[in-house]
Amino acid sequence: MESTLEEIEFLALSANRVEVLGLLADGRRTRGELGEATGASQATLGRILGDFEERSWIRRDGDAYVATATGRLVTEGFTDLREILEAEMKLREVVDYLPTHAMDVDLQRLADATITQPSQMRPNAPLSRLLELLREGEAVRTFSHAFNEQTLTVVQERTAAGDQRFRGVFSRRAIEALAEESALRNRLRSLVGSDRAELRVRNEGVPIAAMIVDDVVYLLLRDENGVLRASIDSDDPAVRAWAEDTYDHYWRTADPLETEALSP
Repeated sequence: MESTLEEIEFLALSANRVEVLGLLADGRRTRGELGEATGASQATLGRILGDFEERSWIRRDGDAYVATATGRLVTEGFTDLREILEAEMKLREVVDYLPTHAMDVDLQRLADATITQPSQMRPNAPLSRLLELLREGEAVRTFSHAFNEQTLTVVQERTAAGDQRFRGVFSRRAIEALAEESALRNRLRSLVGSDRAELRVRNEGVPIAAMIVDDVVYLLLRDENGVLRASIDSDDPAVRAWAEDTYDHYWRTADPLETEALSP
């Protein structure tokens, strides 16, 4: 184990080593080409190439160098590790709020996601981000344990104007919470009665709050007390495939919400 960690350290402590090995894994390069690509001096390149040859990570090919099979293996493994750590560093501050129990998706696919957290100047930043997407979205699908006033208002107004199609699956508790207030109940009735919207409810509940706005998947992250801590939105194809499959499951296992159910 110690020697393995030493080899990882040997590679990781030098950006030039990582870049040179990656370049040689992609194809044959001369020292001059490596110097142009990396900006490293010929003396530095000489040490790097010598170290790599000792490890059999590269071999000479005429006046140039190329990675061996094991050199390519090291490059691929190191690239995977780096991508994992990049994703972990990005998610570190919100991982405690990620509903991983309800997410069958590789977290690495969130490495390029947009993470929005509240700040002193913008305490409602995560919700504002969602509303921004909703005001532009033409097709919206959602499965959620919550449906707040601001989201309902935007969706109802845009569907009424013919600018958006909306399909949502909610926990029954989320609908009941809205229906307790007459103004929100009337707005919800208007949405349910629209020919551009369909709503369903699940007695079993929905353990996650997610929206698919056109091609973007949006997640609201709350803590155990229901406090909004962050949001994540991603247009990664694998994340979208997971969200669409999950939405389809909840939609099939839910009951239609009728306007009669929202009577005072």
